[in-house]
Amino acid sequence: MTQLESTRSSAPGQNKPGKPAVSERVRGERRLGMYLTLPSYLVMILVTAYPLGYALVLSLYNFRLTDPQGRSFVGLSNYLVILTDPVWWQDFLTTFVITVVTVAVELVVGFGFAFVMLRIVRGRGPLRTAILIPYGIVTVVSAFIWRYAFAIDAGFVNQWLNLGAFDWFGDRWSAIFVICLSEIWKTTPFISLLLLAGLVQVPEDMQEAAKVDGATAWQRLWKITLPNMKAAIMVALLFRTLDAWRIFDNPYVMTNGANNTETISFLAYRQNVTLVNLGMGSAVSVVLFFTVVVIAWIFIKVFKTDLSQVRGDA
Repeated sequence: MTQLESTRSSAPGQNKPGKPAVSERVRGERRLGMYLTLPSYLVMILVTAYPLGYALVLSLYNFRLTDPQGRSFVGLSNYLVILTDPVWWQDFLTTFVITVVTVAVELVVGFGFAFVMLRIVRGRGPLRTAILIPYGIVTVVSAFIWRYAFAIDAGFVNQWLNLGAFDWFGDRWSAIFVICLSEIWKTTPFISLLLLAGLVQVPEDMQEAAKVDGATAWQRLWKITLPNMKAAIMVALLFRTLDAWRIFDNPYVMTNGANNTETISFLAYRQNVTLVNLGMGSAVSVVLFFTVVVIAWIFIKVFKTDLSQVRGDA
């Protein structure tokens, strides 16, 4: 290596090999985005810091509202009880199954809805409005609708399927199936809207060029559409997974946690409200919070996307 090459490679301000240069425009947009979101971040910290900190403190105590004088410091014992209790792992499995099934189905069905909403010309407004109707219904109301639809005596599903007096909520997996079905019906419009926003950003000239080159619809989907929608898919999956992981309304309304259909959020509710065991309930809530953080971290690492690269900025 010559002296000039050595000096040039070690000169200050040079980018490391393999890392794309970031333009001043991108840096300015990042700073602007930080300044615009800083007030909301501060408000969120002020609103959530105290409840989260207080829950963390309570989780270190054996504390029941029915015995306020018996409050005692137990350290990490509540967390040890949670992680060694079969109830926790059963609720964890239930939450995991509901999350994986609903998010996977919603992603596929949401893609279909997004493609239809993008391609249709006549009646686009009424179609988008019709698709959004389930998402506009309050979750508790939606849960009651599905509960009565699958009821033993008054439900019309058994009549349509000629199942007689089949009890959908009398078995764990059939009840979870109904819960997943209600979640998919309710929140698929949310996924489809986010994916529609990503589909709009896919360059049409790339699609036309691929058609000219003889690419099939399947090849265009995998080589052009999905890579250009990576950011939208990440946002849709992240938001929906975190929402599904904290599911509470549907199990509470449909089964009240019976037949092993209790979720993690339901377990926290039962400990805090039903059993008024604030120490254990706070510990469950803290563990739930950290699982949400871990899920968000995994998604960001796996689907790591530079939005400036998605736009084609240098």
